[in-house]
Amino acid sequence: MSAIKKKGNYNKFIIVIIATLFYQLSFAQNLDISYLSSGGKLKPLQAIMDIRHYSINLEVDLANKSINGNTVVTMNLLKPTDTILLDLVHLLKVDRILVDKKPVKFEQKEDKIYITEKLFIEGRHLVDIKYGGMPPISARPPWLGGFTWSKDSLGNDWVSINCQKEGGRLYFPCKDHPSDEPNEGVDMKITVPEGLSVAGPGLLQSKRTIKNKTTFFWKTNYTISNYCIVFNIGKYYVAKDNYTTINGNKVPIEFYVLEEDTTHAKKLIETKIRDTKILEKYFGEYPWFKEKIGIAEVPNSGMEHQTMITFDNKFKYININGNPYSANLYHEYAHEWWANKVTNKDWAHMWIQEGIATYAEALAYYELGGQEAYNEIIAGHKKSIKHKKPMVGGEELSEDETYAGSDIYTKGSFFMHSLRYIIGEALFLKTLKKLSTDPAYTYDNFVTSNDVENLFSTAAGYSLKPYFDFYLKTTSLIEIAIKEVGYKQYEIKVNNYFMDLPFNVLINGKIVRMLIGKSGVRVNSDMAPLVDPTGYYLKKVII
Repeated sequence: MSAIKKKGNYNKFIIVIIATLFYQLSFAQNLDISYLSSGGKLKPLQAIMDIRHYSINLEVDLANKSINGNTVVTMNLLKPTDTILLDLVHLLKVDRILVDKKPVKFEQKEDKIYITEKLFIEGRHLVDIKYGGMPPISARPPWLGGFTWSKDSLGNDWVSINCQKEGGRLYFPCKDHPSDEPNEGVDMKITVPEGLSVAGPGLLQSKRTIKNKTTFFWKTNYTISNYCIVFNIGKYYVAKDNYTTINGNKVPIEFYVLEEDTTHAKKLIETKIRDTKILEKYFGEYPWFKEKIGIAEVPNSGMEHQTMITFDNKFKYININGNPYSANLYHEYAHEWWANKVTNKDWAHMWIQEGIATYAEALAYYELGGQEAYNEIIAGHKKSIKHKKPMVGGEELSEDETYAGSDIYTKGSFFMHSLRYIIGEALFLKTLKKLSTDPAYTYDNFVTSNDVENLFSTAAGYSLKPYFDFYLKTTSLIEIAIKEVGYKQYEIKVNNYFMDLPFNVLINGKIVRMLIGKSGVRVNSDMAPLVDPTGYYLKKVII
């Protein structure tokens, strides 16, 4: 072979290698969905859309880790438009779209579907989208979204979906913004190989097997967040019981547990019933009593998926005064009230659902272990606060912008603890229950921090806005200065004063509750007084 030929072949080889590496790099970039984050500024084209219903019909190919089928989006257009804009991850390819049963033009671009026509008139429309492909695989479920394709210990397929961060667009076309949920609910028809089961939201309508494939038809008539519109697949046994709510309604309990773990079902359901009674005491009747109390065992940490929360702590419980307790099971269940029933309009106010659900854990500790147990968990929440980022960093924020580096869990809980002290326990608990039961704040109606502040200010009879702004929108601590100003006389002053606040002050061995205003207060004491010795505030004391 001549030198020229060898050089030519070598050059071709190099070109092929470079092309292959370029393709692999492009493919890797194509799979990267870390940039996706639900919410943010609502796009004008989507602001005119009111989503009413989703109908999701998919066949799951477990061998190829792919899905194929269609989703019908029912929406009301608030005014005429030439473009309908929906969200869908770029990894899934759209084959055709019908609007009101007529074919239309469309373009997939940057995880969006632009559906175009001369004019889509104001009013109700059915958008039928046929699509398929390999949905993203979760790198760290449930915090990084996608499908988790796994096996149980017996080798059976076991699949979960998580998409709180990225939104429902990870596997179905939708308007992916927390301010709009399908008011008329969701239908899900999911087809899997015979022998496996599908756990979903709402009530199971039917289960039909044809040619070694079974289709599970799940339906919910309630409004539901996009990230809760998910299903789980496994070799499940359904453990069942019933619960009578605080208002006398009978609701079924269904635990989709792996067949290998059925011995754990009885204890988990008993724990669930006890937890329901605690949550109903403080937050009112179980929100979804017309459907079910559902739990599905999954291969990742749990999530608050409506009427089918997911659970995986390997059936490990801690002991609180002789009572078994699972933080994973309880916290996600508290989200049935705080997230699923009371829902933030914008991810900027995510502390409402995460902070109050975390505070609900403290209430469980109180019910199971008394005041000492309550104090212990609140002290733990306080200790874990990082003070790196305000809980509310603006408006119209994405999930990432609020979640990353924030203290929405533990500072949100401690914020509730402080508020309880400021306005008094009885008024606080009464107002908190109003927030979780009043139709103005629940189901189809969404809430913001201003709504919560206005509610508590009205209940207290004076404005709590300075307090809310200080704790939600800054990372500052209340700075308390204690200064000796005479013989056995001390001045107590808040250096960064923002409103008059009550404080417990330990003076000569006795606790005195006093209101400290802008000018501060003077007290007589044999020694330097202790301000807020129990720790109702996030503070720094300067002596």
